[in-house]
Amino acid sequence: MTINKTLNEGTLLIAVEGRLETTTAPELEAVIKNELDGVTSLVFDFSKLDYISSAGLRILLTAQKAMTRQGEMKVCGANEIVMEIFEVTGFSDFLTIE
Repeated sequence: MTINKTLNEGTLLIAVEGRLETTTAPELEAVIKNELDGVTSLVFDFSKLDYISSAGLRILLTAQKAMTRQGEMKVCGANEIVMEIFEVTGFSDFLTIE
């Protein structure tokens, strides 16, 4: 998995490439824990994300809770496989997905 971060005037863009699963999730979790100070908008670019497991969903939930207190969060570019996972798990009901 590859993570690219861009911070611009309070907006943190996190582009994730590959598979977000049990073995790779701690890397994204560390980014979320260490990079959210002063962020008012968190955007996940999942256009190159192939798969997300329950470990990845847990990180999204943690990020959503944090951003509810300090701004907004959205997910962009999710493919059909990732969207199906969001729909089956109910994450599509509370995530902002574009």
